[in-house]
Amino acid sequence: MTINCKGQLVDLSSPKVMGILNVTPDSFYDGGAYKNEKTILGQVEKMLNEGASFVDIGAYSSRPGADFVSEAEELKRILPIVKSILNKFPNTLLSIDTFRSTVAKQCIEAGAALVNDISAGKLDENMLPTLANLQVPYIMMHMRGTPQTMQQHTHYNNLVKDILFYFSERIAAATALGIIDVIIDPGFGFAKTLEQNFELLNQLELFNMIEKPLLVGVSRKSMIYKALNTSAQEALNGTTVLNTVALQKGASILRVHDVKEAMECIKLVEQLEVRS
Repeated sequence: MTINCKGQLVDLSSPKVMGILNVTPDSFYDGGAYKNEKTILGQVEKMLNEGASFVDIGAYSSRPGADFVSEAEELKRILPIVKSILNKFPNTLLSIDTFRSTVAKQCIEAGAALVNDISAGKLDENMLPTLANLQVPYIMMHMRGTPQTMQQHTHYNNLVKDILFYFSERIAAATALGIIDVIIDPGFGFAKTLEQNFELLNQLELFNMIEKPLLVGVSRKSMIYKALNTSAQEALNGTTVLNTVALQKGASILRVHDVKEAMECIKLVEQLEVRS
């Protein structure tokens, strides 16, 4: 299972790590931590050295109840960072965390390699046609509503079946336009209760029937620290546990704040598979 990133075939049959770089002032874990070019480039270098295959940049916080950010402000935040990173580390495979087609297009034209859309094209009708023209890998996530309203949309007839149907519809729409490389993300924490997040993880292997690479992002999320009655800052151990479960259930990409620990998960799980 491979995806084409800027002419480079990335083999996802061996799981990869996507490091998170939030350049927003209000992200739930690292909001405001990377305020200038020096700290941003330092964090990117650290993630690359620790083994990240991708670096995911977001300039619009998608945490529950996050403030609205205009398209102009999102572009103002993210474009200079894309250019700065690629100037310093030109081989970096940058993923752009946005639901706006204009932001996606300008960042890809600036050298980014793939797009990570929390709405799977539902918040911008131009996203799928834009991605079809750009011909870059597209991560589509399951969410209902918007980051401001999603926690009001947690009723499902059958959680996993409803999400599988959602992906079948979104993948069909993408394929019809000629989008080739699609990665699915079940959207832990997005329009899901604590109990639903664990139900989803417990049945994660069912998403392998879609036959698309599976991205899992549970890093330091509330499903961990609320279950443990701690905080995002204290949720690394819990993240490692759930990343291990996700790998055993078929995850192809781990989207994380802590690259070194995620790489260790992959190496240890692969050792188990060698001996099975």
